[in-house]
Amino acid sequence: MFDTSSRTFFKVVIFFGGLSLLAACERILTPDFETELTELNAGQYILDPNHASLIWKINHLGFSTFIGRFNDIEASLDFDPENIQDSSLEVIINTAGLDINNPEFEEELKGSNWFDVENFPQATFASTSFVESNGNSFVFEGDLTLLGTTAPVTLNINFNGGGRNFLTRSNTVGFSASATFLRSAYGLDRFTSFGVGDEIELEIHVEFMEQS
Repeated sequence: MFDTSSRTFFKVVIFFGGLSLLAACERILTPDFETELTELNAGQYILDPNHASLIWKINHLGFSTFIGRFNDIEASLDFDPENIQDSSLEVIINTAGLDINNPEFEEELKGSNWFDVENFPQATFASTSFVESNGNSFVFEGDLTLLGTTAPVTLNINFNGGGRNFLTRSNTVGFSASATFLRSAYGLDRFTSFGVGDEIELEIHVEFMEQS
């Protein structure tokens, strides 16, 4: 039989052994995360569709902000962390992926009076020029094509961080971004004279994985 001091000793050993195991697990599970751009790999990155959100917002008669999203998007990023002005972004939005959590109204919005997804199944964005940077925040100009019309849009981007993602085993970079534009610039002007907002606000949250 162990005496009291022996049992106490083994409890201490087990306790600190458990702490060591947890510390080892943390080192394994914690990604090699960097917030400094220059520590990351330059190259071609593609969107991780499982970690991508494109949300749009519009004023609804002054009563509220109506919120929708597009669930089917593709994007490629030519990423140069040391010369961010040389980076470029291309996005494809499959408009049939419209989601407003209201199936009946979704079908109306997909129709010819609104997004007309049958004739215009995709909207696209392509960056065209670098405007400015401030720390981990950047501004790029780009062309948004919607319903067959192309017009410039300013994209405000925040770099969240990057590193090797232990889940995907891929080098990953994460960003959030925002933009505003007038829907009437694309011929999408229905009900603007009745109090439905003209300005569309975009909210974007994405992760990109480095292509091997």
